[in-house]
Amino acid sequence: MLNLSLWTTTCSDARAGSVRGVSIDVQSVSKSFGSVRAVDDLSFSVPDGKVTGFLGPNGAGKSTTMRLMLGLDRGTGRTLFDGRPLIDHPHASEVVGTHLDARPFLPGRTARDHLRMLATNAGVPSARVDEVLATVGLTDVARRRPKTFSLGMAQRLGLAGAILARPRALMLDEPANGLDPQSIAWLREFLRHYAEAGNAVLVSSHLLSEMQQMADHVVVIARGKLIADGSIEELSASSTDIFVRCSDAAALADLLTRAGATTTPEGSSGLAVTGMTTDEVGRVAFEAGIAVWELTLRRASLEETFMQLTGEGQEFAFGEAS
Repeated sequence: MLNLSLWTTTCSDARAGSVRGVSIDVQSVSKSFGSVRAVDDLSFSVPDGKVTGFLGPNGAGKSTTMRLMLGLDRGTGRTLFDGRPLIDHPHASEVVGTHLDARPFLPGRTARDHLRMLATNAGVPSARVDEVLATVGLTDVARRRPKTFSLGMAQRLGLAGAILARPRALMLDEPANGLDPQSIAWLREFLRHYAEAGNAVLVSSHLLSEMQQMADHVVVIARGKLIADGSIEELSASSTDIFVRCSDAAALADLLTRAGATTTPEGSSGLAVTGMTTDEVGRVAFEAGIAVWELTLRRASLEETFMQLTGEGQEFAFGEAS
């Protein structure tokens, strides 16, 4: 059974005993595969205390970027963890925990033995292995070989390895793949608790509705280039408008346009309005004696904003076959 209370206790102990958190600064990283520019002069920051969503269409360069950040792939640019490259930290596993592959396991080892091997390499007490197995709900299958695991179970074992050394940052590539809805909800709360303890979290995902509930901050890339970087509220602000349904849409549209707003008809009695607040629209209608039947602020979902931002960066297009 997935156990969030064990992690919450760990976070509380960490807050009481030491200063947590590590900021991550990605500085002009680039990578080419032959003539293909997979990552193109990409810079962004992953602050501590927040969950940062890393978004982009398939083939945008997210996985390559994460490997470049960790020094697993060769490229140009650099990534600093608290002002230093990861290689300059004496205990890298305490700085950042990673899970970039759903099945990075030796087939002959049991789940517990896999984590024991990681614990030995990181200098972590063996008792910690059973703690993380309980946290991710794998105690009952600890003696099984991961090659028999479902994708969701393999994802949880990968997460157990990532948090083994109690790192101050997490980098996870599509960690929700293969998880059932209950496990996805658990992962969301787990990562939010992790960040609230002062840690940095970078997580890529194609589950945009889930990312909207999980992330405080998002970085969006397409074709290896930075498209957007900010809070979800900031990104969706450009896709926000007001819908008003009233007794005389044409007259109200004329008045709002004179006042500096932009209006678009919607149906026989509705208008989409930008450039004004709901209070301002309501005041104009009231002063003109126009009855308002509906007045709503419409904020685009993360999925809608994502599609607008990355439309030209998709690898595919709909059209006639040639």
